[in-house]
Amino acid sequence: MIPKDPVMLLSFLNLKLRDFYGSLDELCEDLELDREDILNRMKQIDYTYDKERNQFV
Repeated sequence: MIPKDPVMLLSFLNLKLRDFYGSLDELCEDLELDREDILNRMKQIDYTYDKERNQFV
């Protein structure tokens, strides 16, 4: 289960991306998350996925 709070979700995602996954696609596939939903939820707090950095910025 992932955090519902957007700021907590941001922290969760960036930690997972940093420590366990080489890309957002890998994370979404492994955790069975909808990539577009994650991107939209992060966009609500003005964060976007940076592929080069492999994190939300």
